[in-house]
Amino acid sequence: MNPRSILIVADDLSGAADCAIAFAGAGRRTVVTLETSGMTKAGDLDVIAADTDTRRLSPQDAAHRTADTFNALNAPGRRLYKKIDSTLRGNWAAEVAALQPLAGLAIVAPAFPATGRTLQGARVLVHGEPLESTDTWKLENAGRPANVLTMLEEAGLRCESIDVDTLRGEANVLLDRINATATECTQALIVDAHTGDDLRRLAQITAQLDHPLFWVGSGGLARELASLPDLFGAPPRETLVHEKQDGAILVLVGSLSAVSERQCAMLRERARVSELIVPPAVLRVGSEHEDWCEWQSKIGDYLERHLDLLVRIGRDDAFDPAEGAHLSTALAALVSPHFRHVGGLIATGGETARAMLSAAGIGSLDLLAEVEAGVAVARPCAPHPARPAIVTKAGAFGSEHALFGAWEHLQRLPLPVPPPRTPAAATNTH
Repeated sequence: MNPRSILIVADDLSGAADCAIAFAGAGRRTVVTLETSGMTKAGDLDVIAADTDTRRLSPQDAAHRTADTFNALNAPGRRLYKKIDSTLRGNWAAEVAALQPLAGLAIVAPAFPATGRTLQGARVLVHGEPLESTDTWKLENAGRPANVLTMLEEAGLRCESIDVDTLRGEANVLLDRINATATECTQALIVDAHTGDDLRRLAQITAQLDHPLFWVGSGGLARELASLPDLFGAPPRETLVHEKQDGAILVLVGSLSAVSERQCAMLRERARVSELIVPPAVLRVGSEHEDWCEWQSKIGDYLERHLDLLVRIGRDDAFDPAEGAHLSTALAALVSPHFRHVGGLIATGGETARAMLSAAGIGSLDLLAEVEAGVAVARPCAPHPARPAIVTKAGAFGSEHALFGAWEHLQRLPLPVPPPRTPAAATNTH
């Protein structure tokens, strides 16, 4: 095993991938897993990113599963990064509270400046506006404050905060402040950050500390940790490359956010990809619905002819955000009989990606590259027989170009190199 490694614990699949991809880009062997059983002897990996799939669980159940995942995958020399959503979705505070007694002081910095998420006074801002004013927050957390300090204290943690001026000040003063926090029985230290440079400074300072701690953040802080040359104590590895696979490119969109809507529009316009919007009523009932076979046949007709296809979950008056996982599982069931015809998969929304991979029997992914911030490219880990390239992206995330950029990336993968001809084959002219 390498002298040091990183364990990332995330609550959904796209989050695990967008957090871990920076380490893959820095030449670290990085795997995202949907299950812990196959990872317990993964001593050759630099980074394991585990998806606990706890976004929709109760806080108590989410906390238990998160702690169990840490206990199963922890190892000597392996440091913990608790990945949380930069817009504070899910049970992240309960999960941090469950990890704190096991891993030490929580360094909490959810900012992701590259995507417009910053932290000021322990409050999340999205492109300078309070998180509470965004459609994403209103959809799932209407009436709740988007305050990191309040949420952690409600989960039972004793907290302190560091503002941007302190973070940017004298290094010795900052170190003394963090060390004092650790000795004062503080359990979580919340750090404001406005820029990537702020997060880089936090990564550099905290990576050199000796007392037990773990990082709590989005893909922003993870990127800065991945850039530290001495974090692993071993040189980078050769970057993995995936070859273009025969078959259709399938784009699955489970997110109903306005961001996803704009991304789909650009994909349709520029790539001329056909689109099917599956009614939620069909997915709620599943295979017993009278139109189920018709929708399955429609999807199969495109994929079997290797025609690229965008499949989206529709929306109706009965829509409930809590049914996302159920609808995603049903969508994957519609596609799975035809998945062998898929040469590339682009999945928007962690629940959608997880459901499709689970239905296809894919339990872990090698991370390869990044299309743009938070849009990760991967391949199924060997020896899985199906090897489509896979792109994952959080739903309310990325530029308007994200889906089209992912589609372009898969189109431009290198073609397979034919095996060398044997002497006998080269001389046989009959």
